[in-house]
Amino acid sequence: MIDFVWWGSIAEDTSIKPFKINVSQEIIDDLNQRLQKALPLPEWPPRDSRVYGWNTEDLKGILEFWREEYRWREREEFLNKYPQFTVSVEGLHIHYLHVKPNNTERLKVVPLLMLHGWPGSVREFYEIIPFLTRSHQKGTNFVFEVIAPSLPGFGFSNATTRGGLGAVRMAILLKNFMLRVGFSKFYVQGGDWGGIIAQHMAALFAEHIKGIHSNFCFVYTRISHVERLITIYSPSIFLPYLTTETERKQYPLQKNFYRLLREFGTVIMQSQTPDTLGLAFQHNPVGLLAFILEKFAAWTEPQWKFLKDGGLRNRFDITNLLDNVMIYWVTGSMTTSMRLVQGDA
Repeated sequence: MIDFVWWGSIAEDTSIKPFKINVSQEIIDDLNQRLQKALPLPEWPPRDSRVYGWNTEDLKGILEFWREEYRWREREEFLNKYPQFTVSVEGLHIHYLHVKPNNTERLKVVPLLMLHGWPGSVREFYEIIPFLTRSHQKGTNFVFEVIAPSLPGFGFSNATTRGGLGAVRMAILLKNFMLRVGFSKFYVQGGDWGGIIAQHMAALFAEHIKGIHSNFCFVYTRISHVERLITIYSPSIFLPYLTTETERKQYPLQKNFYRLLREFGTVIMQSQTPDTLGLAFQHNPVGLLAFILEKFAAWTEPQWKFLKDGGLRNRFDITNLLDNVMIYWVTGSMTTSMRLVQGDA
């Protein structure tokens, strides 16, 4: 049995309140001053990749765009295009998008909880929401009603005031969130941390979860980490059908493990000292920008590290990526978002 935990200082309140993003001009002016006064970026001999991290030549162009062309008030209006609300759950104000379909004639409305990860936000869902909330295929008899919360400690949701709010506890909180919003049975989609949280929700609350979709299928237990390490060097122990040396060399886990080892160095740091790491970004928008963009590139396509621009423009629009960076900056939530790893340690 899992005991009940009160994660914040908000009094119990079952009311759902409308929410609009409205960042003070003082915060925007302060950001603009920091961008204008940013120190010169480190120089490095010309190179055509980001094997050392983000290519500073490319970063200069993105910074110039952020300073001169990106308009927060216009983007704020865009981010407010969908209905948003807050509701208190276990002592925390949880911010969320709640988008209902416009046309439900002869269609079954299906509630879908969408969970983002790190270093993401609900911004990731804006382009797909219109496809989910209207029926496209002939013969389809359902349409989704999307509920997309900012995870606690991310964006416009409160951060916990105590330690221990990891993925399992967050699964409990988000189940209670859905009950409070009015859904006892629903589907779940999750990616990154959202995928891990979705897995826990399905395991703990099968009576509430009608189905789960994940783009981050990952076994996340202590014993699974040990099994992975063993399988890298002796795959036949757990996979006896790999009988020949050729088959063992072709087994993809070894190659993928080294990539994960390289990329998960950040996660290891977060699991140990998230607040120290957070200080590097709390007052430094340039560092925050480079850090988030580098992770979007590295975790989307590993081979992009050999491209000068990190491959971002192959898949993403820079304005949309800056929206996500801005959500972290204006809410000061980079540090609190990284605490999720330690809470799950």
